Amino acid sequence: MYKKWLLGSLVISAVSIALVTYLTFDSETVEALKRIRPEYILAAALLHIFSYLIWGLRTRVLCKALGHRIGVLKVTEIVISSTFVAGITPSSAGGEFLRIHSLNRNKIPLGRATAIIVGERLLDALFIFSCLPFALYILGDIVSNYEFDAAFLAANSLVFVLLFCFVYGVWKPEKVKYLMRKLTDRLAPYIGKKTDAAVLHLLEQIDREIDYFHDSVRIFISEGKKGLLWGILYTFIFWIVDFSLLILILMGLSRTPSIITAFAAQVLLAVIMVIPATPGASGVAELGAASIFSIFVDSSILGITVLAWRALTYHLNLIVGGLMSLKVIKDAEIVQKWIGETAEPQHSA
Repeated sequence: MYKKWLLGSLVISAVSIALVTYLTFDSETVEALKRIRPEYILAAALLHIFSYLIWGLRTRVLCKALGHRIGVLKVTEIVISSTFVAGITPSSAGGEFLRIHSLNRNKIPLGRATAIIVGERLLDALFIFSCLPFALYILGDIVSNYEFDAAFLAANSLVFVLLFCFVYGVWKPEKVKYLMRKLTDRLAPYIGKKTDAAVLHLLEQIDREIDYFHDSVRIFISEGKKGLLWGILYTFIFWIVDFSLLILILMGLSRTPSIITAFAAQVLLAVIMVIPATPGASGVAELGAASIFSIFVDSSILGITVLAWRALTYHLNLIVGGLMSLKVIKDAEIVQKWIGETAEPQHSA
């Protein structure tokens, strides 16, 4: 399944970038490539890698707010490994599930791990939607585009539905438990939980994790407020760093972009990319970027700008995240092998 998603996302991304480049390539594009300044592109790549650390620090302070300590290197490793799965699943959903699972493996209850990752998503949404009025004011002309209106409305609707479900779930945890019991009863015969005892145990586990989640939200808005404030600060730094990549790319192409305009464009693009249309938002990201970036980027370098931006924000995630995922799997195998070897003589004794 993952191989198909990876191949599909790469093909869609490549076709989209090739289309944009083909439609905008001219003699000035060749001249721009001759004058390219690779040190700025390298700086953008290093800045993106630095953003993994910022992301990891945010996850760490949210974990600490709930009373769970986890090392900076370990949590950054979790973040990086999740970027690969996020890049090949619609709306990056796979990355969230992997981070929840990884935190759970580090002795954080599943319900609390879920609250931490959902909290991250909410902080991201808070930042993006707080910047949205400003972005629409700066780039007001683009709102008249019908395709953009449709994509923007769909993305906003999805976010508000998810936000409503979250708030309702926190407000009425018993309702969530009821729905989960009904769903589990329906699915139990298909997932191997066919005995009454097994189903009862599963339902008890689900209820416990929902209570953990509800308790975690309460902690965040009471004694964990300090950790939440640090999370907001790291969220702000993360997005500023991430939005700065486009500035460096354009400087590498010997352009002097408007920082405010470039940031506003990426706010709108972030909203559009929420739409879970394709794995890793492939196609949506490239074509959306080409449409929005065309407001302030010359057509002759639009294709290579989208190519460089997507290479750093998406393809680099696949490479670094894939390598880190292999390391995590290898480390897990080594640990399991070591445990097996040490347990065997104890058993024979």
